[in-house]
Amino acid sequence: MKIGLIADPHSNLAALKAVLKDMPRVDRLICMGDLVGYAAEPNEVVELARAKRMQTVRGNHDHAAVTRDVQGFNPLAAQAALWTAEHLHKENLEYLSNLPTHLTLTCGGKRLYAVHGSPRDPLNEYIFPDIPNRVLAELFRDLDADIVMLGHSHMPMERVIFGKLVINPGGVGQPRDRDPRASYAILNLGKEVKASFHRVDYDVKLTAEKIETARLPSELATRLFLGW
Repeated sequence: MKIGLIADPHSNLAALKAVLKDMPRVDRLICMGDLVGYAAEPNEVVELARAKRMQTVRGNHDHAAVTRDVQGFNPLAAQAALWTAEHLHKENLEYLSNLPTHLTLTCGGKRLYAVHGSPRDPLNEYIFPDIPNRVLAELFRDLDADIVMLGHSHMPMERVIFGKLVINPGGVGQPRDRDPRASYAILNLGKEVKASFHRVDYDVKLTAEKIETARLPSELATRLFLGW
């Protein structure tokens, strides 16, 4: 069984389309949240996710778009979240409001757990690639899963703790590992579990121009060229 993993499209339609075009045929497509936020095409991204029947968890920006609660957001993120809330169509807001905070699945004989942040704080906790093993063990020791899939950090990650694979496919719409290309991962579930990471060029200039046209903060456009 082959599973496509994405995270953090963040209203960046060009990046999401590029990833889906590049991705090989998969049996399931799972998104670790934050369909919206930052960029200027939230409706288009949500509608594409719905059309592709992605199994998606709620991210903190999805939550903010629904609730308009931007407590804890930096000023740029808060401005984008409130803009998104104003511009989302009713049916797309309803879709986001119904997203679960986590998913538990069984695929290819493996138990999968998907969450945006972490099991103890599904929306807001960052799990960065350099997290110490001690902290990783605290987070996942008692989790009933073979594979844990995360988002939120916008950084690709693959770690193993207590025999559990912990994986973050990296950011689709706003990478933060200093590589501006959109990122995704493929899980191959057979006798062995194998993960592969992929980077895809997309029209960054187009997305940046749409951010500027929408009068969202220009910094949100500039950072796309830097991958940070």
